[in-house]
Amino acid sequence: MENCLSGEKTNIAFIPIDNRPLTYLLTKQAADVDFRLNLQMPKREFLGGLYNQASFYEILNWLDGLKNLDLIVISLDTIAYGGLVPSRRINDDYKEIKNRLLKLKRIVEAKKKENKNLKIFATSSIMRISNNNENEEEKSYWNLWGEKIFSYSYNFHKNLKKGRKFEYKEIPNEILDDYLNTRKRNFEINRLYMTWLEENLLDFLVYSKDDTGEFGLNVYEAELIEKEIKEKKLNSIIKTGADEIPLGLLLRGIVQSREIKINVTYSNPKSINLISRYEDISVKNSVEAQIKLGIQNAVIGDESSDITLYVNNFETKQGDLVFQDVINETKNAVLNFSTPFIIADVNNANGADNGLIEELFKTEFNSDFLSYSAVNTTANSIGTALALGVITYLARKNGTFNKKAFQNLVAVRLLDDWVYQANVRKNIQKTKNFTLALEENKIKFTEFEEKIKKYTNFDFKADYSLPWNRSFEVEIKINEEK
Repeated sequence: MENCLSGEKTNIAFIPIDNRPLTYLLTKQAADVDFRLNLQMPKREFLGGLYNQASFYEILNWLDGLKNLDLIVISLDTIAYGGLVPSRRINDDYKEIKNRLLKLKRIVEAKKKENKNLKIFATSSIMRISNNNENEEEKSYWNLWGEKIFSYSYNFHKNLKKGRKFEYKEIPNEILDDYLNTRKRNFEINRLYMTWLEENLLDFLVYSKDDTGEFGLNVYEAELIEKEIKEKKLNSIIKTGADEIPLGLLLRGIVQSREIKINVTYSNPKSINLISRYEDISVKNSVEAQIKLGIQNAVIGDESSDITLYVNNFETKQGDLVFQDVINETKNAVLNFSTPFIIADVNNANGADNGLIEELFKTEFNSDFLSYSAVNTTANSIGTALALGVITYLARKNGTFNKKAFQNLVAVRLLDDWVYQANVRKNIQKTKNFTLALEENKIKFTEFEEKIKKYTNFDFKADYSLPWNRSFEVEIKINEEK
């Protein structure tokens, strides 16, 4: 991949985890910022969604037909199960899943023979366990037994750690057996990937922990996988997060061995060891893990660094805009940096800090501004902000910067993370007719749009939709107005 840092095009095949805007469209928007990056993805209709599996063989045939690739980034859940949500739902047995993966393996082996310098990075999820009775992303019985299954998982692992026996009789045997068998199947598939690492089929593999905590079967499985990784000395890591990881792997392939110096600053430096919602590690450790994922030779330094990563972290506890638990909107933030800067806004989960955006709009939108993100969890937000920012930084440095694509990218992130998630969504999620509610809030969108247009000096028209017919994710299409 030597051409990645020269003026030549870099050919990248990218298989997303599903068809959501954040996992599909955002990747293309990021790559468009750099004219060097020729990002190729399967057709969106081939990807899995909330209720449908990916078209496995359509995607495999697409990958097989690509030529002259420099980098392949694979979300393995897409080929194994049909996507992130189907990985928790489908009843396909181990043998059926393995057969799909063996076809992927044969294709990848052929690509490696075509180009000995080809890099292949992949990610696979350790199946999450949610602490609620919502079955929208789980098996149908979750609406009755979700909280009890979580309790079983938590206490089984906690007692195991303390060497105590554990009995739990509150869940019907057939329900618990089905759940545990699904976990066992996914765990064995994750162990299969280790043989691919041993055979040098994959150059790097990330196991993701999504929506995790101190104890649980997912934490226990991660411990077992990590132990095997260390024993076999495999080029693999376990990382808190999920949706942002493929984007981080894309960044890793683009940066390669290049050294980038990053100065990390926090809005609340005394609180960096606090743990965010939905995670099992501190904010500081989450930041360092994201940097390590995307930039192998990162140097976390001082103000003389290449880039400043500004983390707007919470002082005592993280809020969550989904539940309208808004914590300490930031005021009088110092957003005056001596280097190009990235903003990761994690004061609240699931959306922007209104006070921080007010401070951002007081600054000048120039070449020092690299990216902004307040996506979902702390890991999601930091990883997304970092990937978008460093891709932008390298494009500017190498003279391959696409200004219009960058303006589009920034506008979409502000419209999503700030306008929709932090301000409009609360009106949408109160209703059952999401599409109608979205239409009724058009005027509110317009008021915010004008502020973004003024700040970015980018005149656009935005259209909004809810691709999974729920309030959680919004899709934003922007057309530049002449």
